Amino acid sequence: MNLLQKLKIDSFLVTLITVVIIASFFPSEGEVKKWFQYLTTAAIALLFFMHGAKLSRDAILAGIGHWRLHLVIFSSTFVLFPILGMGLHFIVPEWISPTVYMGFLYLCALPATVQSAIAFTSVAGGNVAAAICSASASSLLGVFVSPLLVGFLIQTHDSGAHGDTWKAIKDIILQLMVPFIVGHLSRPLIASWVEKHKKLINMTDRSSILLVVYVAFSEAVVEGIWHKIDTYSLFMIGLVCCVLLAVVLIINVYSSRLLGFSQEDEITIVFCGSKKSLANGVPMANVLFPASMVGVMLLPLMIFHQIQLMVCAVLAQRYARRLKRKSIS
Repeated sequence: MNLLQKLKIDSFLVTLITVVIIASFFPSEGEVKKWFQYLTTAAIALLFFMHGAKLSRDAILAGIGHWRLHLVIFSSTFVLFPILGMGLHFIVPEWISPTVYMGFLYLCALPATVQSAIAFTSVAGGNVAAAICSASASSLLGVFVSPLLVGFLIQTHDSGAHGDTWKAIKDIILQLMVPFIVGHLSRPLIASWVEKHKKLINMTDRSSILLVVYVAFSEAVVEGIWHKIDTYSLFMIGLVCCVLLAVVLIINVYSSRLLGFSQEDEITIVFCGSKKSLANGVPMANVLFPASMVGVMLLPLMIFHQIQLMVCAVLAQRYARRLKRKSIS
């Protein structure tokens, strides 16, 4: 086991940080920047095409009957998180800047992760079939619901927010929804190829995210991001992420118990209802926000992503030990 695994640090996050550092010293500008933007648009379309192609209808149908559990998870993802995000308004600007606060609102509107939510549910001994169904459905709903939530949250808490709403909707449809739907409709033709080349697809997904992050932070560096975000701001982002995650986890645990769910279902609710997707969030931000804002908007998501992985890894092991002791007794 290497040092990153011992510390439960996601190696992909280290790569992301490296890309941010490269963008800080060597931002894309001029004609190069224009070509990177074209490449980024194509990469986002490919990313969402693959998201659609990987979405199995069988997995959704397998667990769809457990509607009470899914309702709790979706409420946590698309209702609880946004409410808590709006509550953060009271710490602006004393603790976090208005721009960083917009990043938190964006984070709270995103869908859940798929792979890590299912993996942690499996390790902890939860209801894996329901986790597959819920996480997949959350990813699907997120393509449609998250942009609407982002628009509502930001317009509600920033009276100065403005923009071409119809252009934003058109960009979302063309760059996110159309590739996603085409990918899913193509699944009967390419499903076997997708299953056979999971590593290649995963590499393509991650490369697309890295490209979007590089372009976003290049623009942010040119706009002076590191004059706006200092060490104190990064510390506060981390602290608020920890508090946000802790509150969601506590509410999910006790609400699942109050509603009479089994321990296996509680595990599924905890891990599927507390996650936010970096894979969906990075390319979506590139479509929804001006290029100059994307870098700052992504900071809360990138930090929350690492914290959720570390905390959930520990929680999954605790649940697994508890279930083991229960089975022995």
